[in-house]
Parts: sequence; C-alpha cells; structure tokens
Amino acid sequence: MNISDSITYVGVNDHDIDLFEGQYIVPNGMAYNSYVVRGGTGADAKVAVMDSVDERFGSEWLGNIAGALDGKEPDYLVVQHMEPDHSANITRFMEAYPSAQVVASAKAFDMMERFYGENYEDRRVIVKEGSELDLGGRILRFIAAPMVHWPEVIMTHDATDKVLFTADAFGKFGALDVDEDWACEARRYYFGIVGKFGKQVQGVLKKAEALDIATICPLHGPVLSEDLGYYLGLYKTWAAYGVETEGVCIAYCSIYGHTKEAAELLARELEAAGCPKVAITDLARDDMAEAVEDAFRYGTLVCASPTYNADMFPFMKTFLDHLADHAYQNRRVALIENGTWAPAALRSMKAKFEGMKGIELVDLEVSIKSSLDAETRAQIKQLAELLA
Repeated sequence: MNISDSITYVGVNDHDIDLFEGQYIVPNGMAYNSYVVRGGTGADAKVAVMDSVDERFGSEWLGNIAGALDGKEPDYLVVQHMEPDHSANITRFMEAYPSAQVVASAKAFDMMERFYGENYEDRRVIVKEGSELDLGGRILRFIAAPMVHWPEVIMTHDATDKVLFTADAFGKFGALDVDEDWACEARRYYFGIVGKFGKQVQGVLKKAEALDIATICPLHGPVLSEDLGYYLGLYKTWAAYGVETEGVCIAYCSIYGHTKEAAELLARELEAAGCPKVAITDLARDDMAEAVEDAFRYGTLVCASPTYNADMFPFMKTFLDHLADHAYQNRRVALIENGTWAPAALRSMKAKFEGMKGIELVDLEVSIKSSLDAETRAQIKQLAELLA
C-alpha cells in the first residue's frame, strides 16, 4: 500500500492474538504498522523505516521491507515507541542491515538495552523535540510525545508529503483487513491505553496544530487521510475528558436478577423521558473495556450494585478502579444499591467517586431492599426524569 509516491506501508495483520496487552479483547485482531520513507532519487537520498512490529511477524515484516525497497537497503530504523509490539524486531533489522542506524529518543535507547541487551552506541542517532533527520531532500522532524503513552515516545512529521507519524496516538483495535467503525474501536483503544494521560495528549495536539498535516500514520489501525478534522476533534474531546455523546450509561451487577431488573427499568424510563441515548452494560458478562469506553463517552453514568461482603459487588469495584486508574472526571453520576439486611454498596461506590475529579453525585439515591417495590419503582422513575 502506497501512502504517497515516497511512503509505503510495510506493516502486518495479526489474527492470532486474543488479548491485546494481556487484557483487551480484540475479536478482529490487530495491525502493527510500519512504513518505508524514501528521501528521493539523488545520490544523497536515504531511506528510513518507521518502527518495527510484533516479534511473531519479524520474517513477514522484513520481507515486506525488502519487497518495498526492491534491492535497496534502508539507512535508518526510526523507533518512535518501545512497546514490544513495535520494537521486538529491532535486533533482527539491525542484523539484516549492518550499515543501518537506529534513530530514537534517549529514553528509548535505555529501554532498548533493558529489553534486548543492546543500545547500539556505535550505530545510533539520538533525537529529541525539534531534531531533524535529512533523507536527502526530505526532512523528518521529531516531536517529543512523552506519556502518549510511554515516556520515550516521539512522533515524526514529514513536511514534504504533509504526513504525521503518530506512534500509538490515533490508533485503534482491529486488523486492517477487517471493515469496522473507526470511532468505536479507536475510543475503546484510547480510553484503555492512553486515557489517563489526557493532559499530555492535549499538549501534543497543540504541537500538531502548528503543522501542515494531510495524512496521519499511526502504529495501529488505518492510515487517516480524509476528514482529519473529525479525528482531531474526537481526540480533543477525549483528551479534555469532554462529553462526546449526550446520553446515559448504566453499568450494573446483579446476583439474582433484582438489580438487573432495576437497571433495565431505569433504561426504559429514561427512553420514555426522552433521553437521547441509553447504553446499558452487565459488568459481569460484557467487555469491561467497552463499559469503560461508554462511561467516558456519555455525560451521565449510573452505577447499580448489590451489596456483597459489606461492600459493592466485585465487578463494580473492578469497574470503578478502572475509571479511577484512567482519570475519570467531569461527569454526573447516580447510584443505585441493593441489599437485604445491611445495604453498603452505595456508601462504597460513593467513596470511590469522591476521590475523582469533577464528579457531580446526584442527590437522589435509590436503595433497594432485596427486590423492587412500589416505592423504589417510583424513585427510579423520578431518577430517570431527573437524568433525562
């Protein structure tokens, strides 16, 4: 796949993976992106390869590079990010091309030695914010992007073709040979992988605003070349912890079905009251990463949990820990608890949210005693009218 006359895609698709980073379900696999950038046709023209791929695909990747270069050898391997799904074949590349140099940040070389036992002291080019790499008529300029989402990350701008290589930013779950909605899997990817570091993402987006960009080349997911304002706009919203979609996310756990009944009743009452969108998730059965994604997507979150061991239900605790770990903030939250003899879930959930920034806890709290009755049904209807 040609990105331009001078940039060729040489990445790979992975349909063998079941969990990305050991935790995220990826039914449509993953793409590990890599690019060949040619400097020109003159005697001083050089070639850079942008990033490696997962260890299991080293042979395929090196074959893709050889095919793209048709006998020419690359001069540089640019390592924007040291996570092993992008760096695991550095050693194989440097052995295959003994005259090549590796280009990365100082922190990346420290990690390189710890991961692979080699920092290429005699074959390395250390770059930082504002550094340039001359490929012979084509200049690559580097942008420091610490904590998006590791501290060593750099991005790369090619002003000639107006391409920004963004490391993990603007990435998504899913292999490139699968047709699926970008926003859904990019959102789940962002809030799971990068979401905690919104401030750092905002800083990099400000740098990007000063650049002439026609194409975004991430390390996961498709190359983006149309309607860039849409993708940049979503990233600005996500990075600022803003509300993307007006609506309510209901996250619940249920032991014997009574708390589920309350959550589903609330969903129906919200829809009847004109709520534009209601998303409901069973935290014990549904994908936890999608539940986290929906919590960040919508402006209102309702948590409904039975009491369990004088606390909230374990899956609710896990969910709220995920939210806290990813800097959940600036949302309206309502709470529903269930308990037969000593309800405690509400107190525990409230304590979790009180430790988060910008959370507005709704005053109307619903406490169910074992199962719904006329009073708690009326409270849920009232809550729906308040939230809608």
